Amino acid sequence: MTVPVFEEYEPAVDCACAGCTAQRRTAARAPRARDGGHPAAHGARRALVLVTAAGVVLSSGAAEAASTSGHAAGPVRTDAPADPEPATPQGEKGPLKGPGSPGPPAEPAYRETTRADIINRAKVWAAAKVPYSMQKYWSDGYRQDCSGYVSMAWNLDGNEWTGSLARFGTRISREELQPGDILLFHNPSDPGKGSHVTIFGGWTDYRHTHYTAYEQARPHTRRQTTPMAYWNNSDQYVAYRYRGLTGGAGGSGSSTSFPGAGKFGPGADNAHVAELGRMLVARGGKRYYTQGPGPRWGEADRRATQAFQKAQGWKGKEADGIPGPHTWRHLVSGTGRDIPAAGTGGSPSAAPAFPGRGYFKPGQSSSHVARLGRQLVRKGHGKHYLSAPGPRWTEADRRNVEAFQRSLGWRGGAADGYPGPETWRRLFA
Repeated sequence: MTVPVFEEYEPAVDCACAGCTAQRRTAARAPRARDGGHPAAHGARRALVLVTAAGVVLSSGAAEAASTSGHAAGPVRTDAPADPEPATPQGEKGPLKGPGSPGPPAEPAYRETTRADIINRAKVWAAAKVPYSMQKYWSDGYRQDCSGYVSMAWNLDGNEWTGSLARFGTRISREELQPGDILLFHNPSDPGKGSHVTIFGGWTDYRHTHYTAYEQARPHTRRQTTPMAYWNNSDQYVAYRYRGLTGGAGGSGSSTSFPGAGKFGPGADNAHVAELGRMLVARGGKRYYTQGPGPRWGEADRRATQAFQKAQGWKGKEADGIPGPHTWRHLVSGTGRDIPAAGTGGSPSAAPAFPGRGYFKPGQSSSHVARLGRQLVRKGHGKHYLSAPGPRWTEADRRNVEAFQRSLGWRGGAADGYPGPETWRRLFA
């Protein structure tokens, strides 16, 4: 019989395996010595691991012990698949740039911001694919977990956690949600179990069953279509609106409202022009601006606006370079198509030709399956995907196609979950 070997083991703080996740949850729940926990209990949080030929068995976790003892964390895993139901352990409330006790609760300071600024800040992390970590801090000083992400997007003066974010917001109904609001679930009895927060980016379907969520989850910041309010614990998520919103925080008259065509065009000089420019830069229009954008209307604003309008497939007066209500709504809510890179054309291509039924069968793998999956997600029919759609045909693809077919009123054999020419045409219409 092989004699088991015992060794001390501290899991990497960013490891996404189930064992390390459980360890971090246990560590997050256990009281620290300075907070009243017994010193011996704190020391016991270093796990002894039994290493055998069968594998590694972890006992109580030591995520926090690893951070306070000065050990270097393991490498960040960026190859792990996106988990639609992430375990979200998080750091505690504290200042920017690093750990530290925040002291007694103080009256929150509400820095003024707009919805567009909140979404644009959220997009910065999404574009950079900031790795998830409850102990590391990004270059802007915010902690790289879900509540640190919202603290950054709301431009708060410190790193909050799910137990304190509500102090900075006003509770609203889900029907009132607008881009920049959040959906928050805090589990007070066990904060490490299920607690999470996402940033609302806009509805993806007219029934309001799915929305664009910006969130910090393993392996990195992501933006994806998500069922309302989340993949699990959905009924426990509460909608909040940041108290520091400028232009009105009550839903009407806010900065999401189109200020009117008279605010744009030759001779215009106001804050709405600057806001338009910032939104256009965030949607791929940076190359049109040699400086700015600023409050004075210029040719760069017109060209960038026209490029965005053409990216939506609009022509003629709908793409004249002067923003109208529809242009503004897409920019503020983060919906519609981004401005394509230079040299790739400004108009979306026509719906692709139906490739044939043979590509959509069990065991088949092709780019047509991946394209189908991505379009289903865009149309709000991706709830059966546990990760991003891929090239291999799966039962999740079939069930999502079936849901789309049934949304058209089809029944029986017409809604079998396998795309035909008419399903394909309507899906890409």
